[in-house]
Amino acid sequence: MPENETYQPTDFIREFVKEDLASGRFTYVHTRFPPEPNGYLHIGHAKAISISFGIAEDFHGKTNLRFDDTNPLKEKMEYVDAIQEDVRWLGYDWEDRLFFASDYFEQLYEWAKELIKKGKAYVCELSDEEIREYRGTQEFDEQGNRVTPPGKNSPYRDRPIEENLDLFERMRNGEFADGSKTLRAKIDMAHPNLNMRDPVMYRIMHAEHYRTGNQWCIYPMYDWTHGQSDSIEGITHSICDVGFENHRPLYDWYIRELGIFPSRQIEFGRLHLTYTVLSKRYLRQLIEEGHVSGWDDPRLPTIKGMRRRGFTPEAIRAFCKRIGISKSDGIVEIQQLEHCLREHLNQTAPRVMAVLNPLKVVITNYPEQQEEELEAINNPEDPTAGTRKVPFSRELYIERDDFMEEPPKKFFRLSPGREVRLRYAYFVACQEMIKDDKGEIVELRCTYDPATRGGDAPDGRKVKATLHWVSARHAVKAEVRLYEYLFTKEDPFDLKEGEDWKTNLNPHSLTVLSNCYVEPDMAAAQAGYRCQFERLGYFCKDPDSTPERPVFNRTVALKDTWKKIQQKTD
Repeated sequence: MPENETYQPTDFIREFVKEDLASGRFTYVHTRFPPEPNGYLHIGHAKAISISFGIAEDFHGKTNLRFDDTNPLKEKMEYVDAIQEDVRWLGYDWEDRLFFASDYFEQLYEWAKELIKKGKAYVCELSDEEIREYRGTQEFDEQGNRVTPPGKNSPYRDRPIEENLDLFERMRNGEFADGSKTLRAKIDMAHPNLNMRDPVMYRIMHAEHYRTGNQWCIYPMYDWTHGQSDSIEGITHSICDVGFENHRPLYDWYIRELGIFPSRQIEFGRLHLTYTVLSKRYLRQLIEEGHVSGWDDPRLPTIKGMRRRGFTPEAIRAFCKRIGISKSDGIVEIQQLEHCLREHLNQTAPRVMAVLNPLKVVITNYPEQQEEELEAINNPEDPTAGTRKVPFSRELYIERDDFMEEPPKKFFRLSPGREVRLRYAYFVACQEMIKDDKGEIVELRCTYDPATRGGDAPDGRKVKATLHWVSARHAVKAEVRLYEYLFTKEDPFDLKEGEDWKTNLNPHSLTVLSNCYVEPDMAAAQAGYRCQFERLGYFCKDPDSTPERPVFNRTVALKDTWKKIQQKTD
């Protein structure tokens, strides 16, 4: 950072970075986002991305995108491509700095041999279960204090260095079966941190890697790969969530023993969002068991799902900035995310009229063959958005909820004998109701006042309600999908004895309406088009749409619960 520039940190990570630059520990800032390509990104990853890229940007540094791809059984190029697309969509650019841990496999292998030669690593023949048993577990004494009884040394721990080198090379050459041997670091089996009790560095896996093919049959463990990859890339600040805090002593030990560039790891609190789950394991279970349609289901907190639902990258970035960075995990109300979304869509989304639960209206004194175009405002929050022409005719659709035969005292919308305003059109008054054999209202007969074109009466009379509508002759029939929270409880794991977490799944998280009508221009809108259906909420056109039948997802309702929560708090 130039000497004449100052930067005021806004969180503890930026404070650390500033201290490191001032002390000379580092002369530049270089961060990275290191996903494992074994699934799709979610809103929690968006927070991590915003931190790593944001800090580098604030300090005029750089950020790498690196895939820590050390498990050939779970990783796919499909995930690599999807993650890159999501990061770009969120608005971040790693330029030409795309890396893969698999590119470092040879260097990691050579470094592993260095540790063997120093007597700091050995080939072990214990099974996975035996390794866990020998390592021991954390326990609690009678007072409830956490204690960690020492583990037990492997019987192979003191093998001669030459024998370890020979066995490790033969492991690489494919001479041994899967799971028959591992390479372990030799640290301290009595260490209070279980991660330091001779952790496994390599395991045998005769599996094809999506990038290296069958070149390797031994694969490095994540903990062995992660820190060294940061070092190779010259990463100054390795920003991780708190789940990696107990692993930091191990990363530091590897760096010291190898004598290589030492990145500084800093941990931040993970994001927990109400009414949802963010664990890949739970998300995968929801998909595999058919509770949702896939990784891009609009009810999921995945970036793909949120994008399909109609979230904007600007709203997600604003949310990540607003919730800030803390050292411990925190629970954030999902309403705060929705509040950020509404703020952005309110400024940017064009307005459209749509009717989700239609009730037919016939204007009896409007000429049968006549039709006209009325001028409608595209976005009252954005004067540059201009206007559009909306067709009007004798037969219209309004929302069924906008009419009541016997209205209560505070119901100001349409009812027998009452006059209301049609948005951008005329005053109309209900004169008659048509009912079917079951007594259900199927049609309203109304009259209009031609002098009120545009929505105002020359004589100054007022109405108390303005209704949205669509012309029956011109409207396009559409499917609308209404989404609610995926779970019925803020904490999906708030369970009674014997209940499974999926007990709290919301059976009404998706409602499909197949008899909706939208303005005619919506038929030609592209998938991903975001708009506000006036008085109903924000919607996004779904990829399932066809020219004959557009499909819209409700992104978020107009009601701002978070704003009300804030007002109550104030």
